[in-house]
Amino acid sequence: APSIVMMIFTSIYYVVDGFFVSNYVGKTPFAALNFIMPFIMVLSGTGFMLGTGGSALVAKELGCGHREKANRIFTMMIGFVVVVGLVLTVLGIAFIRPIARLMGASESIMEDCVLYGRVNIAFTTAFMLQNVFQSFLVVAERPRVGLLVVIAAGVANMVLDALFVGVFRWGIAGAAVATVLSQLASCVYVLCVLFGRTVPVRIGFGRYSLR
Repeated sequence: APSIVMMIFTSIYYVVDGFFVSNYVGKTPFAALNFIMPFIMVLSGTGFMLGTGGSALVAKELGCGHREKANRIFTMMIGFVVVVGLVLTVLGIAFIRPIARLMGASESIMEDCVLYGRVNIAFTTAFMLQNVFQSFLVVAERPRVGLLVVIAAGVANMVLDALFVGVFRWGIAGAAVATVLSQLASCVYVLCVLFGRTVPVRIGFGRYSLR
């Protein structure tokens, strides 16, 4: 149940952005947000993929009693996600305009697509890590912590959207900033939890395996 609710609240981020953009900014920025959102979700979905596969490997090793190997895999997966996230961030920011054009964005919404896309993609690594940590929190026997963090991040996103878009009138950029700030805060908190001494997996050092 916590994992299901976490997935639901994660998807709410962009629904909330769309609500505030459509009501306070206008239909053209709202159209731009919907055009570029699938590409952003493809990038962040990489975090779900790596987190699901990595957590399964870690859980297997923990079940076999190989805690050191589990920690090594956990550390390696986090490092790999950071590297992949940074690469996707650079490529996404550099090629966001031709990608938006390829997806069918017209010139009337192009600048809003580029603006919203670049702000979100700049924090792709944080969003990927957040998705990875959700999977690892289940392995670390802290699924409720992951649930509460995601719910808190979702509520924070709603409040920040209301503030940045509804009050400060920052437009579509405000919606993007609200989303990335809530994701970044939840990512940092979960990282602190996983660094704690009460979880069965922890970040450490050891040999890395390309395979």
